[in-house]
Amino acid sequence: MGVIFKPVITEKMTGQGEKLKQFGFLVDPRANKLQIQHEVQTLYGVQVLSVNTMNYSGKRKSRFTKSGVISGKTKAFKKAIVTLAEGETIDFFSNI
Repeated sequence: MGVIFKPVITEKMTGQGEKLKQFGFLVDPRANKLQIQHEVQTLYGVQVLSVNTMNYSGKRKSRFTKSGVISGKTKAFKKAIVTLAEGETIDFFSNI
């Protein structure tokens, strides 16, 4: 399996994709920018100008139930914002 897990498809990322040619991906936390750039270029056949990454830590969550308080933690993840060259685009919905 590669370093890219799935694309981030939200209203904000769709708007950035149309205007700024930026697309978001959830990636392996151990992946660096060069690995992400190479994988996007091979998977989608586009030219990547830059890659920005963000590390998100897991948040503590708790809820009150009939049997008491249940505590846990959400998963930590890494998000990459990929900027494409002018005239390039990625269509995530082409195979639906």
